[in-house]
Amino acid sequence: MHAWGQVVTLDVKADADLARVQRSVNKMLAPTIVVREATLAPVGFDARRSALSRVYRYNLLCSEWADPLHAATTWHLGKCLDLRAMEMASDVLLGEHDFSSFCHAVRGNPAPLVRRVLRAEWSDLGGDRLCFEIESVSFCHQMVRSIVGLLVEVGVGRRKAGELMAVLAARHRSAAGPIAPPHGLCLWEVKYPPGSFG
Repeated sequence: MHAWGQVVTLDVKADADLARVQRSVNKMLAPTIVVREATLAPVGFDARRSALSRVYRYNLLCSEWADPLHAATTWHLGKCLDLRAMEMASDVLLGEHDFSSFCHAVRGNPAPLVRRVLRAEWSDLGGDRLCFEIESVSFCHQMVRSIVGLLVEVGVGRRKAGELMAVLAARHRSAAGPIAPPHGLCLWEVKYPPGSFG
């Protein structure tokens, strides 16, 4: 998995030069990790707990040939997908549901896997590229990759769009089928209440 919009908190002295901190961190961690912005947050802010929602993107390439320039961030399928069927199946995800069928079960943790999905939509980026974007208040482990895996099964005709409601109702990981590979997944954005930053 990759991240474009990951937010982290760091404790610094009140008079710290944030631009200097940003340059120093980038010098140590680039090119694999880059701080795009550094700003002051209010007392009590927590990057994880203060979030209103998170947005993930999953990139797919449906062309016959792989694209070496995007191989690390895109799932190459090598076949056409029925985008309309995948869009219809995605509509079922909206709202609050028990996503047990799409989540990796944590042994000894009976925590409820009810999540509220705010948005789930596909975009045709052209050039045989598709992007699935999903926004939720929170996600459980492997949820997005499991959803994409099932939606691709719908897109290639192995499953029907109408089966998604039954998969949700099953509340068992085996109902959803294969998991999409991790390299196509990207944490795109974390949304916070207005005025959360500097």
